[in-house]
Amino acid sequence: MELIRAHVLITGRVQRVGFRFSTQDMATLYGLAGWVRNLPDERVEAVFEGDRASVEEMIRWCHKGPPHALVQDVMVVYEPPEGLNGFEIQKAR
Repeated sequence: MELIRAHVLITGRVQRVGFRFSTQDMATLYGLAGWVRNLPDERVEAVFEGDRASVEEMIRWCHKGPPHALVQDVMVVYEPPEGLNGFEIQKAR
């Protein structure tokens, strides 16, 4: 199984709408490792590691997000996997 890593920045109304918690739930559902956190500029940043199909499905979910989110843009950069374990919500940077 080929592992990939996606570093994602999500722009829009994505803070104070449960985005991080929903992201953690969805990433766990898809069996992904990584993390998610709020940024001071109101964006959400996340890293997803796992099989290609699951990471791509997670990215598709990020374009919509949880019910009260209003996603304007999702920027994805693929990076070499680091072999992360588990999925966590990190403190805002």
